[in-house]
Amino acid sequence: MVAELFKRNRGTRDVEPLGPVEYIEPVASTSEWLKEHVVPTRSGTVSYVKSLFPFLTWIYRYNWVWFVGDLIAGVTVGIVVIPQGMAYAKLASLPPEFGLYSSFVGVAIYWLSATSHVISAGPVAVFSSLLSVILEHALPQLPEYADTPWIIAGCLSVVLGCIVMAIGLFRIGFIVDFIPLPAIAAFMTGSALSIAMGQIPTLMGNNTADGYDTRAATYLVFGNFFKYIKHCDLNAAIGLTALFMLYAVRWGCGYASRRWPQHEKTFFFINTLRSGFVILLYTLISFLVNRNHHDDPKFSILKTIPRGFQHMGVPVVNSRILSAVAAKLPSAIIVLVIEHISIAKSFARLSNYTIDPNQELIAIGLTNIFGPFFGGYPATGSFSRTAIKAKAGVRTPLAGVVTAIIVVIAIYALPPVFYYISNAALAAVIIHAVGDLISSPKSIKMFWKVSPCEFVIFWIGVLVSVFASIDNGIYASVAASAALLLFRIAKAHGRFVGVVKVYNTPTLRPVDANEQDSDTRNVFVPLDRSNGVNPAVQPREPHAGVFIYRLNEGYLYPNAVHFTDHMVREIKVKTRPAVINP
Repeated sequence: MVAELFKRNRGTRDVEPLGPVEYIEPVASTSEWLKEHVVPTRSGTVSYVKSLFPFLTWIYRYNWVWFVGDLIAGVTVGIVVIPQGMAYAKLASLPPEFGLYSSFVGVAIYWLSATSHVISAGPVAVFSSLLSVILEHALPQLPEYADTPWIIAGCLSVVLGCIVMAIGLFRIGFIVDFIPLPAIAAFMTGSALSIAMGQIPTLMGNNTADGYDTRAATYLVFGNFFKYIKHCDLNAAIGLTALFMLYAVRWGCGYASRRWPQHEKTFFFINTLRSGFVILLYTLISFLVNRNHHDDPKFSILKTIPRGFQHMGVPVVNSRILSAVAAKLPSAIIVLVIEHISIAKSFARLSNYTIDPNQELIAIGLTNIFGPFFGGYPATGSFSRTAIKAKAGVRTPLAGVVTAIIVVIAIYALPPVFYYISNAALAAVIIHAVGDLISSPKSIKMFWKVSPCEFVIFWIGVLVSVFASIDNGIYASVAASAALLLFRIAKAHGRFVGVVKVYNTPTLRPVDANEQDSDTRNVFVPLDRSNGVNPAVQPREPHAGVFIYRLNEGYLYPNAVHFTDHMVREIKVKTRPAVINP
């Protein structure tokens, strides 16, 4: 390639040619492409390593103002996570102390690699319920772990952590974007309904009735509840009043904050700590009722909770456990990743900052890899605790360390108090927490307005979760979303477009056809006006023999034939074969 170069003399407007300069473009090679796109440079490697520890970008600027905000938020979340952690551990079919271990590890490790300062990692309701399903599936194949199911949970946590961390390290976290909001809302709603229905028997006290399987499909649990309702006992009084109090405090604080906005912060903290207050109140009631009935309590209580980290050690990872849980790994990965990333992105938008999804996956992966060393089971981002943390005025991820300290104090100092915690009150806390995960009628109506197909996908996920299981609901919603995506790509619709002249006028006034061209611009709209353009506007077709076709999707192998057929069919209608002169 030969190019003519010119140089402008400084201080003058003269231009003098330098003469032709010969440039020979090098031949492309595979090694050159690999060096440019695959082999990392030194600066790129340094930047990549630094990105793995985002706290290095702000820790040196830490100050007392940030510390006060982190202290308040950390203590608030710590008070909330203690009863929630124990409740979620029971939901996962594990002893309550494992919820405390997971709560500690989630907040103590996650902050080191996190890009979100508001996320509170730890045990969550949806994954705890899924873990219960996984344990129920694996234990018949692993009878030697029937008395120690936390070993299976620890192995699962390590495997999930490695997989999720690998997704983040290889920067393929974008795959999360292929799962649309209706599919996420579907399995969250279905899971919430399943969890709530599964906890109602514990709330009412008939969960111990012979023949009542509270781990069955949601519709069976619901139907059998009325069959065994006669077995309800004193637990029902504890559970129902605790649930009523939780909603009453929530409604009352919401009303009071609107009525007296000058005290909104006070009512916020009262509302935030309602779970802790209710558990403390009913623990006191339980102590007064059962202190003389230590071995035969009047209603179901937690009983002995070991002090300290009694299950620290190297997690057991072997082929037998892996083969037993392998079938459930895809659903576990989906829940772990989707729940965390969706929460992180939502609060990032609300707080006007951005996150790195890949780095978030690395952070949650590290949390789950090291969690079992302290006795924890799989953890991810919690929606309720993250919302509390954000409203409490958190400044940096270091608030997680404050929460970890609160949890450690509880693990070592409060086990005697935990003995009298009512199981029915914990069930009320779970039901109250998962109620926020159910999609509102307004959101469901919005799905219908935006896309009726995705509205159907939402109900597919919910119904499969209710009538089958949570993991099948996840598979159904994700598979339906993937099928819809592929169909939209393969059957994408292109449009032939014409020209409409648009006049730029500062006011609504009649347009003079003789106005200067500088006041006009050309806009290309579909000739069939299928995009809602004014029906009185008639687009002008291009010159004869010229067609302008707009692709509404990328031109890919799945839709190439579809686009081509559409173009050829339309062109044949509007043209005729040329006549060759003899």
